[in-house]
Amino acid sequence: MPKFAANLSFMFQDIGFLERFDAAARAGFKAVEFLFPYDHPPETIAERLQRNGLSLALFNTVAGDWAGGERGLAALPGREQEFRDGVDLAIRYATAAKCPLVHTMAGLWPEGRDQAEGERVYIDNLRWAADRAAAAGLTAVIEPINTRDIPGFYLNRTQQAIDIIAAVDSDNVWLQYDIYHMQIMEGDLAPTMQKHRKQIAHIQLADNPGRNEPGTGEINYPFLFGFIDRLGYDGWIGCEYKPKTTTLDGLGWIRPHLRA
Repeated sequence: MPKFAANLSFMFQDIGFLERFDAAARAGFKAVEFLFPYDHPPETIAERLQRNGLSLALFNTVAGDWAGGERGLAALPGREQEFRDGVDLAIRYATAAKCPLVHTMAGLWPEGRDQAEGERVYIDNLRWAADRAAAAGLTAVIEPINTRDIPGFYLNRTQQAIDIIAAVDSDNVWLQYDIYHMQIMEGDLAPTMQKHRKQIAHIQLADNPGRNEPGTGEINYPFLFGFIDRLGYDGWIGCEYKPKTTTLDGLGWIRPHLRA
């Protein structure tokens, strides 16, 4: 049966960030994920996890000026040192929180600029990050993101990510497969996950349209959950969706899984 991690950047938004750990545990989750932990010391994040008996499944490396619209640094020429400093900071947090995965966000790419320039930087940065993460016992992942929610994002499709992983040529860079993003960009969800199962380290979900909880849109999640089980995937599935009303009111779809 799939196991689900609450995404604290999307869920329980009516309370403060640290209190969301407590709320997720009360709701029955055994793991959480989030975008960024950097507003709080590593020890604070680790303590809140331990207090609630939670695992931390995933978070992002430093994304640049998030408030100013930046969405990652890994593929951006001229930002290599900033990216690498961010990876080192993420490793500190991941080590303290015993989190196995860090997502290295590619970033936005200027329209009309040759993407080959970004690809060279991206591959070089990922090789460096993979080695750095491996030395700390961690794994780096990359995630294709749809161009409707984040126009201009560098990495958009599954095959593009697989090609980047192959070019990096490391056993420590894996695919983060977001069902919602890939439904928008390419569909064909089950065959794609089956084809690339051995390269997927983390899965995330939301329904489409609306990016709300499963059962509110077009994606057949009961089928997908069974399919993912049959594939033998045993990692966390991150609930990276916006609750249609409140987080607790929208948990009906998951309660049988949380009780299991």
